Amino acid sequence: MKKELQFKEINKLTEEHYQLLLDADPSRKMLMNYTKRSICIEARQEEVFSGVMLLLPTRPETIEIVNIAVVKQFRNHGIGQRLLKYAQNWAKQKGYRVIEIGTGSTSFGQLYLYQKNGFRIYGIDKNFFVEHYERPIFENKLRLRDMIRLRLYL
Repeated sequence: MKKELQFKEINKLTEEHYQLLLDADPSRKMLMNYTKRSICIEARQEEVFSGVMLLLPTRPETIEIVNIAVVKQFRNHGIGQRLLKYAQNWAKQKGYRVIEIGTGSTSFGQLYLYQKNGFRIYGIDKNFFVEHYERPIFENKLRLRDMIRLRLYL
């Protein structure tokens, strides 16, 4: 049986939130830029902070998940998938028709998770991580260069 997971929209991020968000996006500069404009959803499992997600309205009827991260000890327990489902329900209630998300071309686990949850690839931002990040990022023994863009129609 899955443990109770509560979601809450929060207005003020703590250092604990920022540290977890930096796991998913290592650029504090990029993070600070989009957190100011995002809606933050926190996940708690039995009162314990377990994940966070940032939603950013980008175009009419479109919202983007600009960051989603799960606390290391809770990974691979379905919390990421439950955050994605929460985002879908939240977006529908708010009148959005499209959810977008971007991830690294070397982020194999994330690509699998997003596609398993109905997101489909619609584009590639070539050299995104080369042009927007000061230091090279390596993931799965590969240099991260491109962002894969995915979309889900609600």
